[in-house]
Parts: sequence; structure tokens; C-alpha cells
Amino acid sequence: MNKDQIVEVFIEDMSEDGAGIGKADGYPLFVKDAVVGDQVRAKVIKDKKRYAYAKLLEVLEPSPDRVKPLCPVAGPCGGCQLQALSYDAQLAFKRRKVQEHLRRIGGFGIAEEEGGEGIFVRPVMGMEMPWCYRNKEQFPVGRNKEGRIVTGFYAGRTHSIIDTSDCMLSVPVCESVLARFKAWMEQYGIEPYDEETGTGLVRHVLIRSSRHFGSSMVCPVINGEELPHAKELVEALTADPQVVSVCYNVNTSRGNVILGEKVVPLHGQPCIIDKIQDRLFKISPLSFYQVNPTQTERLYAAVREFCGLTGEEVLWDLYCGIGTISLYLSGGVKQAYGVEIVPAAIEDAKMNAQINGCKNVEYYCGKAEEVLPAWVEKEAAEGRTAAADIMIVDPPRKGCDKTLLDTMLQMTPQRIIYVSCDSATLARDLKILCEGGYRVEAVQPVDMFPQTVHVETVVLMSRIQG
Repeated sequence: MNKDQIVEVFIEDMSEDGAGIGKADGYPLFVKDAVVGDQVRAKVIKDKKRYAYAKLLEVLEPSPDRVKPLCPVAGPCGGCQLQALSYDAQLAFKRRKVQEHLRRIGGFGIAEEEGGEGIFVRPVMGMEMPWCYRNKEQFPVGRNKEGRIVTGFYAGRTHSIIDTSDCMLSVPVCESVLARFKAWMEQYGIEPYDEETGTGLVRHVLIRSSRHFGSSMVCPVINGEELPHAKELVEALTADPQVVSVCYNVNTSRGNVILGEKVVPLHGQPCIIDKIQDRLFKISPLSFYQVNPTQTERLYAAVREFCGLTGEEVLWDLYCGIGTISLYLSGGVKQAYGVEIVPAAIEDAKMNAQINGCKNVEYYCGKAEEVLPAWVEKEAAEGRTAAADIMIVDPPRKGCDKTLLDTMLQMTPQRIIYVSCDSATLARDLKILCEGGYRVEAVQPVDMFPQTVHVETVVLMSRIQG
């Protein structure tokens, strides 16, 4: 392949990041926005030794699975990678992704049917309406070439903002909030942050919403300690009755981290309340809380199924966030413990335990790979065996620290439930746990992020006796 070469290619497969894959004269070509089954015309934009990247110019013959994206900026925006793929095909793509990671990284055999030899990956739990599901959005703020204030999302692999206030994945309140926020900035001459110079004030607008109560929080992230004309901003935002909380977050760093550690309340409580089944959860700007409430209930139902609770278990919830999983399960266990590195999340978890009257849950702040080994040592020093019947881990994309996995194996729980947002690191960690005396009993992918390439996966592991 040569740069700028025009080729026609049939798309045979899709990469993990959603690009179509075809072959031109036997040479692999990655074509963004192409889907399996497309016959396309594309222009080579980057040539590597063994493969090339190409830009889609024209779909000559569309795939039976191709659909028209609902969002007008689905192509340039980096948020959704699969809008051109039918939803059934999206679910099939995600299941194959989990299967391939388990096979290639974990070294597991894959069973095509339940009961077959190897691991059977269940069909992905999808949504009836896979749109407008996100209860949290972080919109970057900037100026376009004409000097107008814009909010939206970064174009793929850039920090160039695609101007949009009506994301098809966001809850409807976001459009109203962003319109009012931009009008306030224009009226009072509030400058957006400039990454190149480090000047300007407003970096992002964080919006969090409660599906159950229909309330929302707005939290601009600013490059400074004070927010000018805050009173006027509160008045503008709370004109929408859904906005019950307004605060701001201070982030004066020059890095890419969106949120700083300091939150300053301006109106209402510095949190909102949501509900999962019969449990209430306090959510603050810094809290980790699943972004898709409909699928969260299905995800947690799968976790509960895999736990097989009798009421006598001691349960550990590692990377517990604001305590959603441990509190959700607390009524069915003897004792639950949660561990989380973010202090604000642990404070929320403790408050959530009080709100829900859960007296059999304790929370510890720190790294799971440090807190758990320290707990084991403490119990041993006092002449006790560190008890754990069930361990639930829900780590970030990088997966579990090796020290934590070793400690889990040392504690020999009967069941391990691994909740993962990255099936590649999941496969890596499952291999380690299986080498340590466990086997995979069930794998349930859940589509927490429709229209994107991401997939959540819940895995049940049991200890091999003897």
C-alpha cells in the first residue's frame, strides 16, 4: 500500500476499536466507519509494514447490518464507534470480542454451545432502547474557529471539540443545561480553558442525573479557585426544575485528568440521590457510579445470581466505589466489607450504608492491593484466619494488581465474581486465578455502553476442591 492510494475492499471483520478490516491484494486494511459486509472505496492514510489505515470514501455496497446513524456527528465524534452497525450486530460483535480475548489472552477454549467443551460465553444482555442512557456526561468547553463558545466531545484521538449539545446517548436535560451554561459564559465574558496556554477558566461541564428521581447536578470544572458570577449561573441553571444541585470542581493542573479533588457547593446538596432496586445511593461529583442505570440493575442481578447467597457468607467488595454492589447484596450476607482508593467515594459509601440502614457493611479507604494483605496479616497476628466466602472485584480498565490476585488466592474464597469493563485485562487475570486453583463457571457480558465498542463482563469462578 502507498499513502493516498485509492482501493476497493470488502470488509471481512472488525477490530476491537470498531474499525472495519478488509484485504487489498492480501494486505490488511483498517477502515474507520466501515462495518462487516460492506464493499467500500477507501483512501490509504497511513502505511505500516504489515497493514495500513484508510479513510472511508464511499460505501459501494452496504452490509445487511449497516444502519444510518441517528447522530449527525457520529462519524467525526470519538464517542460512538458502532452507530452504523445494527444493534443485534453490535451485541454479536461484543460477544465475539469477549470470546477472542478469553481465547487469545487467557488461553481458554471456547464452547460454541452451553455444556460444550471450554468456556461458554452467554449472549450479551442488551437494551430494549439503546439510546439516551447515560446518567453522567463530561462536556469539554472551548471556542471554535469562528470564536464561538462550543461544548461537545473530542473528535477521535484528538482534543478538537465536536460541537454538540444533543448527544444521542445523554439524558435530555443535558441539552437544556449546556444551552443555559453557554449563554451565561457569553453574557459575562467567561473564558473557556485553553490547553496550549493553560489560560482561561472553564474546562468541562459535568452533568450527573438520577434516573429514579429525575433530578440532576451540574458541576463545571474550572482552572481557578473561584467562579465569577456564580449567583447568576445558579439562577440560570435552576430555571430548569430538574437541576437541584450546582457546584464547581477545581482543577488547575496542566494534565489531561478531568476532575480535581476540591468541590465547592453553590446550590442545594453537593450530591444527588439515585435508587437501585430498594437501595438509595448518594452520588457526588467524584463518585464512581455506573453510567447506565437500566443495565446496572441487570448487571447486579447477574452478580447476585452468581453469588448464590444463603445469608451466611462473608463478602468482600473490592474497588467498591460508593458501595453499590456490597449494599445491593448486604441483605443476603452475614457480613460485607468494601475497599476503595477514593476517599470521597468511601465517605459516600459509609453514608449510603447509613441511609439504607445496612449495619453489616464496613468500608476501608486505600488501595485494594494494600488493604487486603494488611487485613490478612492483622487477622493472622490475632490468631484468626482471614474469612472470605465470596470476593467481588470491579477494577478499572487496567485490571487487578498481581499482589491483590495473590492475596485473593491466599484467602481461598469459595467464589470469585469478577466484574470487568475491559475483557483483555479480564482474560489476563482469569488466567492467573485459574492457575491458582479456580475455574470459570459462567461468563455473562452486559451491554452497558450501546453504540460503543465497550462491553461489561461478569464472570463466576469457583474454587477447585482438593
